[in-house]
Amino acid sequence: MKYCTKCGKELLDEAVICPGCGCSCETQVAPAEEDKKSFGWAFLGFLVPVAGLILYLIWKDKTPLKAKSCGKGALVSVILGVIFSIAFSALSTFFFMSAGDEILEDAYEYEMYDDMYL
Repeated sequence: MKYCTKCGKELLDEAVICPGCGCSCETQVAPAEEDKKSFGWAFLGFLVPVAGLILYLIWKDKTPLKAKSCGKGALVSVILGVIFSIAFSALSTFFFMSAGDEILEDAYEYEMYDDMYL
């Protein structure tokens, strides 16, 4: 036997409508959210890695494919950021070292000029 969720009256197992209050006795199942890979969510994760990480953590249990898209976008963004920052640091160090002798020679000449005429 089951009971009505609205009025509590005892119902037959086959009952669809409660004879006491007239409400539906069958539980309504909400349609499941569609879960599929999405380039849009991956792109958002790439542009804003923090948002991609947060969305991944929120969606990883409910919609794992969509969450994985966000997480991959954020991960690619972070990896590319690290690679570009290392490359930029290496190139700027190389150019500074190669131009460093000329800059020091010019500074030394100006310093001697200042000492001679001041």
